[in-house]
Amino acid sequence: MATKALNQIVKDSYWGDLDYLLIDLPPGTGDVHLSLVQAVPVTGAVIVSTPQNIALADAKKGVGMFQLDTIQVPVLGIVENMAYFTPEELPENKYYIFGKDGAKNLADDLNLPLLAEIPLVKGIRESADIGRPVVLQEDGISASAFIELADNVVEQIKFRNENISPTQAVKITNMDGCSS
Repeated sequence: MATKALNQIVKDSYWGDLDYLLIDLPPGTGDVHLSLVQAVPVTGAVIVSTPQNIALADAKKGVGMFQLDTIQVPVLGIVENMAYFTPEELPENKYYIFGKDGAKNLADDLNLPLLAEIPLVKGIRESADIGRPVVLQEDGISASAFIELADNVVEQIKFRNENISPTQAVKITNMDGCSS
């Protein structure tokens, strides 16, 4: 069902001239990811993880899939979501509920940039619930984290486009192991 929805978004929508099209994929390395890289030439992937070991293992698999010789989608970097909790009444305090520096350490291990650390803050959820991104509602830590993320992604795309050949959509050329 998710693959069908993705194909509708990619193939049945008129996007006009775009600077960027971001597609939020589910965690893992499943059919949706493979369908996307077969449908369009993907400029780059941003891997998002929380700091826990189980989430980091999944993120590492995602990086590995995009870096396969048969896929070759550049990984632009890693984002740590829910990096820390900051209560509204104590904005200077950081509580590392899910662990500290998990995505930073993964990024270092994989020689990738850490694009941002997104805090676990109630305002992010509240602004999403009313359909107005937190960056449009405040100048605090949440807005700063998302602005840093956007700036770093743009910088990585620029670097990627200047240093790597354009990505091609993946073509399936080997059906070994598939039933006929």
